[in-house]
Amino acid sequence: MTNIYFVRHALPDYSCRDAALRPLTDEGMRDTAEVVRAMKDIHLDYAVSSPYKRSYDTIKAAADDHGLKIELDDRLHERISGENGNNREMFQRRWSDFSFCEEGGESLGSVTERNMAAVHDMLRAHEGENIMVGTHGTALSTILNYYDSTFGVEGFLRIINYMPYIIRLGFDGMKLVEKEEILIVDKPFD
Repeated sequence: MTNIYFVRHALPDYSCRDAALRPLTDEGMRDTAEVVRAMKDIHLDYAVSSPYKRSYDTIKAAADDHGLKIELDDRLHERISGENGNNREMFQRRWSDFSFCEEGGESLGSVTERNMAAVHDMLRAHEGENIMVGTHGTALSTILNYYDSTFGVEGFLRIINYMPYIIRLGFDGMKLVEKEEILIVDKPFD
């Protein structure tokens, strides 16, 4: 079995407007210890992350604890937010139409396509291994939706406050056969 441990980043500093460079808050950095604790007794073979700072920094200590270098995969970055893109009305609209995106934004269909290309490549290259992936809320939600079409806006809104959050997906070849939540740290969405 191949296990992918998707780690949604810890609490970011929303005052940083550059999504790629947005760091974790001090509280978010402290919460990375929860990721280390949750992954402590799990053998990990490979670590990969979104290139965004908050995702990389969330899994860095756990990767170090396992003696792993983190590879970066640009396909795993978060959805590009456009004008007024992070509000509940837009969440509802995007989840009801995967081709919709606000001005300057990215559709959920596009996010799904690039994230699933990365996941499929991981499954082929690391069959039978345990993989830790540094990811984001929307990116992870599109992956969960890919495997379970009932995971929609309600599922996305359920995990929106979980920072960090770890979910394990277990695969037999390319087929998802198990799903298990490993860690939930509930934080308010800003």
